[in-house]
Amino acid sequence: MRFGTGRLLVVAAVAAGFSLAFLGVMALVLTGTAAGFDRAVLLALRDPLDPDQPGGPWWLARMARDLTALGSVTVLGLITLLAFGALLVMRRWAAALSLLLAVGGGTAVSSVLKALIGRARPDLVPHGDAVLSASFPSGHAMLSMVVGLSVGALLAHEIADRRLRVYVMAVVLGLSLTIGASRVYLGVHWPTDVLAGWLIGGSWAALCWCVADGWVAQRHTPVHRATVADTDVRPA
Repeated sequence: MRFGTGRLLVVAAVAAGFSLAFLGVMALVLTGTAAGFDRAVLLALRDPLDPDQPGGPWWLARMARDLTALGSVTVLGLITLLAFGALLVMRRWAAALSLLLAVGGGTAVSSVLKALIGRARPDLVPHGDAVLSASFPSGHAMLSMVVGLSVGALLAHEIADRRLRVYVMAVVLGLSLTIGASRVYLGVHWPTDVLAGWLIGGSWAALCWCVADGWVAQRHTPVHRATVADTDVRPA
């Protein structure tokens, strides 16, 4: 997706702002300052008479499990591969490579951060979904943001109607926010895990946009070639 200079600066500023906000949330987590907030939000989403049960009607927990599955490695990987295949069919090689680098790089960043910080999963309530890795940041929140924004930007690039482009980006953002919220509701992540996932995911996607835009622009920079008009030819 190509940006003008003004839009590129805005995207770069967003990436920087999200990165700083992520570092702020991480500092709160590492110092224990966020513990009270995390506990209060997590318990507020449980049944007050039985904290082992999620709050709300019985079907809400089932819906949350369905929604959280949309942020799984399987679903996001399938979406990425389908989008990658479509770009190959359209012979958009640079965009296809950019998509793989964005998603693959985002997955690596998520894994490294989880290993370095090593935050334990919530232990206040039973987990409503299987967990296999550390808690911070939320991989579901981060990667749904990376995949959603990357694929959404590629879709928006093919749409002429500005209102429809806004709708597409609103949908992918809404899905990522919903997936992240479902992780907290199911008790498998602290709220700050999910907030950090959204922030670093948005920052990574924006950074990849900027790099891809510069790379595509460089590859398509017109090369000046000598023509008859450029050559001062004078009759002998």
